[in-house]
Amino acid sequence: MRFMRVARPLIALAVVATATALATACSSPPPADDPTSGPVAPDDPRSVLAARAAAAKDLHQTALYALKTTGRPDRTVSVTLAADGGWKVDVPATALGGTVDISLVRTGGAVYQCALPSTARPQSGCVRLSKVASAYDPKLQHLFTDWLEVFMDRQAALAVTAADPLPGVQGTCFTVDTSAVSVKAPVDPGIYCYADNGTLTGARTSVGTLTLVGAPTAGPPTITLPGAVVAGQPLPNASPPAPSNTPSANPSGTPSGKPSGKPSVTPTTSRR
Repeated sequence: MRFMRVARPLIALAVVATATALATACSSPPPADDPTSGPVAPDDPRSVLAARAAAAKDLHQTALYALKTTGRPDRTVSVTLAADGGWKVDVPATALGGTVDISLVRTGGAVYQCALPSTARPQSGCVRLSKVASAYDPKLQHLFTDWLEVFMDRQAALAVTAADPLPGVQGTCFTVDTSAVSVKAPVDPGIYCYADNGTLTGARTSVGTLTLVGAPTAGPPTITLPGAVVAGQPLPNASPPAPSNTPSANPSGTPSGKPSGKPSVTPTTSRR
């Protein structure tokens, strides 16, 4: 009898301890899933593009691109990104209806349009710009400068989806468009392709199709202007109007609205 009186309290304590352990186990949060134990969700194209753009901002290199534009011969575009943040984009056959090669340059905190020497225009010179107006904007420099900021901005009105690679282009490609009909697109809608390190490997925009040619090389410490700074106006992309040196003529052959320069003669009669 004495043994039973001792055993009953011990059994009760064991039951209480077991119940407490079970309650603790039930109330504890489930262990986190092992990320390696199941399938990984695919990356969001918007996030991947933002990461590529962030990497592109850290590049210091010189790269050559083939530019294909409808109705024009193929051109080779040179893009130089300097270590100090300056840049230079050389676009052949751009100004004055395609007769002048242009270099758009940012160096020393200022932007310049430089006319490069060519057969049609042997002289060169750089004009400092207060802004890059649409009349003389080659637009290609945006792919390597301010549009990167837009790609990185998750609040920008962009719709980004994965795209098939452009012909002859390596890297990851994205279709970019505006996500709001009433909002002006902050970048050119099109297809943009990037390597893992942020190098633009290709793009299809309103300017044409850009394809990386060969491997980029190291960029310079800073950008040197390709010509002397001169006074004047930047050269427009459109052809200048042809001067009109021939005045309009009336049926008599005398220019309209102008005197002929000959005095009028009034017949007279002689007096005897």
